[in-house]
Amino acid sequence: MEFGFYLPTHGPLAKRDPILKIASHAEDIGFDSMVAGDHVIAPINPESQYPYSVGSEVPWDSSGEHLEMITELAFLAGVTRNAKLVTSVMIVPHRNPVLTAKMLSTIDVLSGGRLVVGVGVGWLEEEFESLDTPPFNRRGKVTDEYISIFKELWSEEEPSYDGEFYSFKPLQFSPKPIQKPGPPIWIGGQSRAAIRRVVKMADAWHPVGANPASPLEPSEMTVEIDYMDSYCEKIGRNRSEISIVLKAPVYDKENSFGGNRRRFSGNPEQIVADIKEYENLGVSHIVLDTRSTDLNKSLEKMDWLSEEVMSSFR
Repeated sequence: MEFGFYLPTHGPLAKRDPILKIASHAEDIGFDSMVAGDHVIAPINPESQYPYSVGSEVPWDSSGEHLEMITELAFLAGVTRNAKLVTSVMIVPHRNPVLTAKMLSTIDVLSGGRLVVGVGVGWLEEEFESLDTPPFNRRGKVTDEYISIFKELWSEEEPSYDGEFYSFKPLQFSPKPIQKPGPPIWIGGQSRAAIRRVVKMADAWHPVGANPASPLEPSEMTVEIDYMDSYCEKIGRNRSEISIVLKAPVYDKENSFGGNRRRFSGNPEQIVADIKEYENLGVSHIVLDTRSTDLNKSLEKMDWLSEEVMSSFR
């Protein structure tokens, strides 16, 4: 089992010194990956519903502040040594695909081959409008096409592409990523469309669990894994090539959903038991949410997880 953690991308810790301290400390105590989330702007009073909330909550504070994720990971590529640098998840239609492929390739080169490209289709229509993207209601098709463009640029000597949403004539694209044929691609989301996208073009399924809107209990995950298995068989994909990477908040105090204990909450023994239950289903990497508005509390939570939880899997 490998373990990752969420980097601060907004709030009081989304500054140079706290980020440096958090990233350095994470590597020192054995975290395997660090992930950054993706929002470019925060609309005022959005009508779009955040898919991991049952109310009107949005995943940012009142200032709307967000560091740009690719830039943040590029910054960390030069000051970290071992941990994977993960876009989790990059909203693919937000950015020009050729420029994005070059930025990602650059991070992979400068990090020594440590980039992981976690991707999603997005949910915030107002953000799509502000960035003048292709149509929001075609975002799934756009995502598929842009991922194909990334792969073409990363692997072919004279890449070209003729698509519905983007095309380019043969060109030179260099440097290529260190990782061949390119950085691993993790697909976020829990829809059947997302799972089909995993099987057709990715290295891992990267859902979010233990949230109020879609808790993804082990029984629910089993159903989705069965669907993944059947779709692999249908299109001839080797299922052993696909990993499962789960994102989840973690609590040192017990929380509940409708009277049932929330997964990854409570004492270390309970959290370890939860992780082992998902491990038995095939989860090989779990990203734990250690974020806080206080630097010391964030570092203490990371220490607590390393000593009391992660040590059980080392």
